[in-house]
Amino acid sequence: MKPNSLLEHINVSEYSSTPKYLQLANSIIRSVEIGAAKKNAVLPSINKMSFQFNIGRDTVEKGYRHLKNMGVIASTPGKGYYISSTEFKQKLKVFLLFNKLSANKKIIYDSLVSTLGIDVNVDFYIYNNDWHLFKKLLLNQRDNYTHYVIMPHFFCMDERNYEIIDTIPKEKLLLLDKLIPGLAGDYGAVYENSEKDIYHALEQAVNELSKYEKLKLIFPSRSYFPKEIIYGFRKFCQQYGFSYDVVNEIENNLLEKGDVYIILMEDDLVKLLEELTTTRLQAGSDIGVISYNETPIKKILLNGITTISTDFQYMGKVAANMILNQSNSKIEAPFYYNKRASL
Repeated sequence: MKPNSLLEHINVSEYSSTPKYLQLANSIIRSVEIGAAKKNAVLPSINKMSFQFNIGRDTVEKGYRHLKNMGVIASTPGKGYYISSTEFKQKLKVFLLFNKLSANKKIIYDSLVSTLGIDVNVDFYIYNNDWHLFKKLLLNQRDNYTHYVIMPHFFCMDERNYEIIDTIPKEKLLLLDKLIPGLAGDYGAVYENSEKDIYHALEQAVNELSKYEKLKLIFPSRSYFPKEIIYGFRKFCQQYGFSYDVVNEIENNLLEKGDVYIILMEDDLVKLLEELTTTRLQAGSDIGVISYNETPIKKILLNGITTISTDFQYMGKVAANMILNQSNSKIEAPFYYNKRASL
């Protein structure tokens, strides 16, 4: 096969969060698997690849080096790089789609990829809570993967979201972080039970909360967080007799002594910390601060910020094992209360 014909089967996407050297390597592996690249077929030169896909020479070299380490290609003086083995076969190819990249999402990604191991091909995409990009990415990648691992967070969950996800064969589908009401079939999931999670987490904190006068949940009006968080919060406050409020904007609520602020968004946490520096109020005595989602930095800020959080490492590890074991179980992720000085 001529080098130029192989180029037709290579895809290096700007939309993908998978490193470009891995996209290049994975494309060549797919070419081998579908028979488009035969044994001893010569690969395009590093310069040719670099020019054709507008990527750096070092990126191409890294991709080729990765394939050499896997035993897929070899190189000889005068011949360049060529397919040295067609026996290699990556049985598992995972399409991983997150709504955004954040500290906690990175924990899930690292845990999932490390548990899957180097023999599983993972292509990673981020749709930034954009429905149109979400749809485009899924439709462009139809039938190329053995598994579709999707984190379905949208500002508004409507029929369009449901319908595009429903087109994925259920035996290939694995949802992360949340279930989609009405989505039928034997698909896999590792999910949060948001209403129950916040209720039981606050139950564990009831002794600390009892020294405050009012609980405030900061829930932005435009948010991909599930409304079940509000339901669980209200249920807890009513059950235990706490005065409470659900507010949309932290900057519109001056900090008040005796209040506990339960914060979902990292931006709102920053705003609270900035406002706290302009007052004489002390977190952990005058006001309480609880932040959603555990990250390492929260162990240090304010001498430790109390968090309520899913175990993200567990979520990634369990999802990976479900892929490796071809499981379609629906597993609820554990949720923890981490008491620190801010409460």
